[in-house]
Amino acid sequence: MDTRAALKSMFERCVIWSGVARAARARVVNDSLVLAYHNVVPDDAPAIGDLPNHLPVSHFAAHLDTLRATHDVVSLGECLGSSGPGAKPRVAITFDDAYLGALSLGVAELVRRRMPATIFVAPGLLGGNAFWWDSVAVPGRGLDPADRKHALCTLAGRQEPITGWQATACRPAADLPSLWRAGAAEDVVRAASEPGISLGSHSWSHPNLTVLSPAELDAELIRSAQWLKRQQNAVTCIAYPYGLHNAEVRAASMRAGYEAGLAVSGGWLKKSQLDRFALPRVNVPRGLSERGLAIRAAGLLCR
Repeated sequence: MDTRAALKSMFERCVIWSGVARAARARVVNDSLVLAYHNVVPDDAPAIGDLPNHLPVSHFAAHLDTLRATHDVVSLGECLGSSGPGAKPRVAITFDDAYLGALSLGVAELVRRRMPATIFVAPGLLGGNAFWWDSVAVPGRGLDPADRKHALCTLAGRQEPITGWQATACRPAADLPSLWRAGAAEDVVRAASEPGISLGSHSWSHPNLTVLSPAELDAELIRSAQWLKRQQNAVTCIAYPYGLHNAEVRAASMRAGYEAGLAVSGGWLKKSQLDRFALPRVNVPRGLSERGLAIRAAGLLCR
């Protein structure tokens, strides 16, 4: 462990042991938090893909046990709904992208603890496809910020143009195992059949919605909404791809029939400031320890 990591770990221990986190939770007991995960992988997994997205399964399990001790873990629908004061803050667990690792390893840990979660699916990418941000990433180093910006802004976050750019730039795609890829349709259906697991929309094909034409935007949102209506245990919510949204995206989401839209950053759900189509979430990256999660889920470093 390097010096910086050691100091960070010491700080987290002090915050937890001192009772500061417990006192902070008392101040947010009437508020709610939505957590955004992406993938869950084996503990001995190689460092491949967009590294922050791929959480080792033992770390995910530790997160769940931490949350169970300090929060009421509820469904997304319950988290977004109105309720009276409780004994603990409420937290909802969500996954973006429908990685096979999340659908299998992640869901298994949730079911074992009887905890609910919502998986946001981009149906057009199902079927074992590798996501561009993982295939472009350099093994052991992750995704270069300049590559991310080019893919999102110039190539609109679209899978096919980015794959074409990668090929013409002579950038070999990473060889990704199945758990690092999108699950198949039957994997999604199987996960949603488990108690407490629901599905939401992540658009149809996961582009940057903010740079699409009005016709393209409507097609992405309506097609995904129609798919969602055919699923069991669905919530009529969309998690915006890459967390990117603007006034046009929010209006189009409303027209497509969604009841809420979620980003992938922000903080707590404050009832007094609640915009149903600009709801915040807290992204949970690979490097966040269970103590670090407990600190953020107490309202510290995350407001």
